[in-house]
Amino acid sequence: MSYSHHTMSSGSRAARTFEFGRTYVVRPKGKHQATIVWLHGLGDNGCSWSQLLEGLPLPNIKWICPTAPTRPVAVLGGFACTAWFDVGELSENSPDDWEGLDASAAHIANLLSTEPADVKVGIGGFSMGAAMALYSATCCALGRFGNGIPYNVNLRAVVGLSGWLPGSRILRNKIEGSLEAARRAACMPVMLGHGTSDDVVPFAYGEKSAHSLSTAGFQHLTFKSFEGLGHYTVPKEMDEVCHWLTARLGLEGSGA
Repeated sequence: MSYSHHTMSSGSRAARTFEFGRTYVVRPKGKHQATIVWLHGLGDNGCSWSQLLEGLPLPNIKWICPTAPTRPVAVLGGFACTAWFDVGELSENSPDDWEGLDASAAHIANLLSTEPADVKVGIGGFSMGAAMALYSATCCALGRFGNGIPYNVNLRAVVGLSGWLPGSRILRNKIEGSLEAARRAACMPVMLGHGTSDDVVPFAYGEKSAHSLSTAGFQHLTFKSFEGLGHYTVPKEMDEVCHWLTARLGLEGSGA
């Protein structure tokens, strides 16, 4: 399954087309109560995460695992690989690729838009996928993508593991400028997990992301640190994710 998302650029620049890769779906083994799009990290694909998620004790969740477009990535010296957006460096001064972020956020929202009305929906991800999930959370709170197009998906849970928050510098001002955005941010459950020994996305970025979300008004924020964990997941962390999702989404029959 592939999906093209066309974005219009301003000025004389031509529109960029992002061709998304294959989407993998893990069907619920029990009653379908929730659907979560889970996003892979840089250079990965949806298949590897679908296999891990299928083994979790969450029988009431349908998992959708898309694959990012293949594009040149600045931090890799222009080498092309699967990436939700372009990234130069992880720093406060690094410009955000708003066009790429919006294209991927729209693709993800589109995957959730056809779910049944009684099914709760959410987004989770690892590393760059976590960054994408958190960006989607901010779009949901603001009610629009960065380009101003309305964001029409009601996210009920957002999980970010070993990631960071794009646009953290300007988020608080954006949220505080709208009562409706502040209300949505205040009631959106977000869980962040990060290893203290992460040498790819430093632990400090996870802490900073949690702080930025909290000060912007995300009141239902959980931040879990994992001592000695590098840039990967372990069963202990995924157990925390399972317990958190079960509680936040009110899932049945998961033994948590």
